[in-house]
Amino acid sequence: MIAFDNVAYSYGGGELLSEVSLRLAPGSFHFLTGPSGAGKSTLIKLAYAELMPTAGRVTIFDREVRGLSRDDIARARRRIGVVHQNVEFLDHLPLITNVTLPLAVSDRAPNPQDVSDLLTWVGLQNHADALPPSLSGGERQRAAVARAVIMGPDVILADEPTGNLDWEMSLRLLTLLVELNRMGKTILIATHDLNLIRNAKSQVAARVLRIRNRRVQLAGADL
Repeated sequence: MIAFDNVAYSYGGGELLSEVSLRLAPGSFHFLTGPSGAGKSTLIKLAYAELMPTAGRVTIFDREVRGLSRDDIARARRRIGVVHQNVEFLDHLPLITNVTLPLAVSDRAPNPQDVSDLLTWVGLQNHADALPPSLSGGERQRAAVARAVIMGPDVILADEPTGNLDWEMSLRLLTLLVELNRMGKTILIATHDLNLIRNAKSQVAARVLRIRNRRVQLAGADL
């Protein structure tokens, strides 16, 4: 679904990622670890064509990103849901409008029952009319998951989604992502939280990738 072939990315005159080759297969579950500044966020941005590689090939749904037009990239992104650590919403609009915004951008009318079911799934059915500033950190992250999956994507990319959450709320968010994987979604989570990875590995067959010295390696059993 998403593949990197000998990919490099340079930033500020220096190489941040080098010789990265990996494949996110349909229905797979991956974690991406590494120290702060190692390039986890950069790799995720490369995976949905927010950034272009400075060398090598990134392929999204069997098409190389360099050959995609702006409209092609927009269509590809409809099949990719992204969850960021620092969630941004339109604070003057209610939660339900924020969650369904990707549908509006794509000129698709939301199905009220589907939206209601989605908010219930993330535990926010009683907050549909709430404004984002009134939500807790955990509620905002669960709303971000709802917004990321509203288009029915094939792939979910989550960049440090639990970085600002306590352990209990981190586990609730992880449960949602595990459930998505069991529905057949491909999941990639960038995180520094090894306890979260250990917990997930007890539930799903998750592979752990580690960025070290600008390269992505398959982590061993020392987690």
